[in-house]
Amino acid sequence: MLNLIGVFIAFAVIIFLIRKKYNFGLSLILGSIIVGLFSLQKINLFDIPKAMIEASFYSFKTNEITTYTIELAILMTVIFVLAKLMQETGAISKLINSLRTIFSKGGTLGVIPAVYGLMPVPGGALFSAPSIDEEGNKFCIDNNQKNFLNVWFRHIWFPIYPISSAMILICSTTFSDLDIYQLVLINFPAFFASIIIGIFYLKKFIKENNNNKEKKKPKKDFSGLIYLLPPIIPLFSYGILQIFGVPQVRSFLIGMIFSIIVLYFLTRKDSKEFIEKIKKSLTWKLAMAIFGIMIFREIFEVSGAAKIIGDIIGGLPFPSIIIIILIPFVLGLLTGYNLGAVVLSYPLVEPFFSLSGINILGLTSIIFISSLVGYLISPIHLCNVLSSDYLKTDTTRMYKMYIPSGLFILFVQTIFIFLFYHI
Repeated sequence: MLNLIGVFIAFAVIIFLIRKKYNFGLSLILGSIIVGLFSLQKINLFDIPKAMIEASFYSFKTNEITTYTIELAILMTVIFVLAKLMQETGAISKLINSLRTIFSKGGTLGVIPAVYGLMPVPGGALFSAPSIDEEGNKFCIDNNQKNFLNVWFRHIWFPIYPISSAMILICSTTFSDLDIYQLVLINFPAFFASIIIGIFYLKKFIKENNNNKEKKKPKKDFSGLIYLLPPIIPLFSYGILQIFGVPQVRSFLIGMIFSIIVLYFLTRKDSKEFIEKIKKSLTWKLAMAIFGIMIFREIFEVSGAAKIIGDIIGGLPFPSIIIIILIPFVLGLLTGYNLGAVVLSYPLVEPFFSLSGINILGLTSIIFISSLVGYLISPIHLCNVLSSDYLKTDTTRMYKMYIPSGLFILFVQTIFIFLFYHI
């Protein structure tokens, strides 16, 4: 039980430090140590540094060096570099100008993060943050509203995006053993609900501004659309390299590096000037954030806190379907990681399947959407942290919009499942 107390204390400390603008990665590592120390009845003191090493670069199970976390940390840094390069070379401005001639009345505030959202990598909201910041100023919306629109539209595809790691995993033979496109189809109500919510808030934010009278729509200009190429290239590289068995993160990393090269040729900048901009864009904070997330996740799992949370919720006098919804949601909220929430929650809720009266496809959808909503609104969700940091605000400012929106999506999807996938 002490490890559970440690988790709550750790989250309180992490959220406090984030709000005080301390480094996110270091805050998570401190939270990890707290969880570990409160779990010493279950684990040994040596298990804490062991878990940190396991999460970072070495597997004690296989006695091999692992590069996943390192590659992910590099990927996040490269994403930031490309985002800054697109801003500082003027590529973002040209892209926005072209999109603005196509989408009126602030539509670009939804379209830009949605386009970047096609790249399913952690922290991808950082990519669109500079664009949203610049475009949002034209409509005088505040940073909290920019932040919400950026993160919300960034994740609008997630309920139906077949190449997301969480969707691939939950449909695998180890879990539900379903055709992934069955899950895509059944999740369309959640997808449509996400679009409706996004459009509602987009119109609301613009309407609240009395100075947002849009001028005459400018003449069509498609020249800036060429700058969609850098963020889209990694999608193609992913699809091509997956054929050859290249790991997901590495596929995106190769694509991102190629995107920077393509941007150089598109902008026709002087090579020395371009390299100098790259150097100025480099930061250790994002890499540290990745290591913090992976370490926290590992110690959270090793501590046994996930199982205790599941047992506590399972012992509550709730119907089985409530438990099946609640556990993935809570784990998504605590881990800030959709894939992790699926991995941890599925075995915890599986014993309740037979009592729910819903078939396996419907249950898989509920678990996936519930964990997605918890992950989306989590204060340690990397997109929330990076977007908030860029826009000089914090995730908690979005909760008055986040909570009802997330619950609405979960409600819509659950009702749909009850109506059409009940046994």
